[in-house]
Amino acid sequence: MSAQRGARVAIVESRYLGGTCVNVGCVPKKLFVYGSHVGEDLEDAAGYGWNVPLDQVSFDWPTLVANKNTEIERLNGIYGRLLENAGVTIIEGTATLADANSVVVGEQSYTTGHITIATGSWPVIPDIPGKESILTSNEMFYLPQLPRQAVVWGGGYIAVEFAGILAGLGVETTLLYRGELFLRGFDDDVREFTANEMRRKGVDVRFGTTIEAVESDGTYYDVTLNDGSHLTTGLVMAATGRRALVEGLGLEALGVKLSRSGHVEVDDHFQTSVPSITALGDVIGTPQLTPVALAQAMVLSRRLFGDGQGEMDYNCIPTAVFCQPNIGTVGLTEAEAKEAGHQVSIYRSEFRPMKNTLSGRQDRCLMKLVVDKESDKVLGAHMVGPDAGEITQGLAVAMKAGATKAQFDSTLGIHPTSAEEFVTMREPVT
Repeated sequence: MSAQRGARVAIVESRYLGGTCVNVGCVPKKLFVYGSHVGEDLEDAAGYGWNVPLDQVSFDWPTLVANKNTEIERLNGIYGRLLENAGVTIIEGTATLADANSVVVGEQSYTTGHITIATGSWPVIPDIPGKESILTSNEMFYLPQLPRQAVVWGGGYIAVEFAGILAGLGVETTLLYRGELFLRGFDDDVREFTANEMRRKGVDVRFGTTIEAVESDGTYYDVTLNDGSHLTTGLVMAATGRRALVEGLGLEALGVKLSRSGHVEVDDHFQTSVPSITALGDVIGTPQLTPVALAQAMVLSRRLFGDGQGEMDYNCIPTAVFCQPNIGTVGLTEAEAKEAGHQVSIYRSEFRPMKNTLSGRQDRCLMKLVVDKESDKVLGAHMVGPDAGEITQGLAVAMKAGATKAQFDSTLGIHPTSAEEFVTMREPVT
């Protein structure tokens, strides 16, 4: 976008175009999620008259990984061509900021009027004995073979998503989280419902549990838990947080201020403490979501090389967790709404999706609306169930426009769908 506005632009990339999301994040993750659902679809087929002999069905993990790699390479090529066609210079290597207007890559130095830090974040493994044998999401995307058992350590997006992927592919999966309930920041009903559904799908979900040490003989792993008990498993994955990727950039020597959490400090316009240096994306500690970084980049490009206008709006950001079942959410949780001083009405529905009736599958769906009693405005919409992300995207548009519960009620449902439940919940539960 900046190049198309007439700026001379170069990108320094040390790994792969597209960043975490395209290469070791959202995109390959969702491909793995699709793959892990096929087993359930095969099981459900009999209820719809398809004779699928499950004892003759097999799964090959290396094939899924190889096909995923091919798709990611295709996307890398698309990003490269988009940049080149826009006139952007691609510099392969690792950058260090020599001064406020100079970047060094290898033996070459480049001068510029503006430097933008968009280096993202990197997984962190807690400093415990045996941490060198623990994998992160980065390595999981290139795992050569699936183990029979796996332990996933963490309670955020990445942990619950990989626990679902592994369990869906037949791995005996244990999810460990130190807190009382995972997915901190999500609505409590969503968190509890998801935990129960994951357990019903066979994931051994353990709260109030963390890892003290790991020992490995190269094949099996002995995991020591905080209560003194032990687990034997074939893989340990940590999804215990990410840190801003700033090492080696030389920021502190230039006077670029970092927060206590290690993120680059910026103002509302992504300006750091050094006038010529801006920063955006995961590295500044805002919500670690690809659309957030993209929106920030559009605002920054417009401000630097466009009309100088543009503000970032962090209100009503929709998000999805591609665990199993999926989560889709936008707006305030019930607790957040009450904390903000709203008197709320809660509309909640739990049901078995139509697809599961003939198959016999017991998976259930949760939908919830948080409504301000005084204004009737819908403050939050939350869903756990199939296609939650797809459904929530449409709800986000309505909520961004300030939709009221009366407007939801006056909207005709599309029948028969799960989504129609959002416009047919008439009686509040509280």
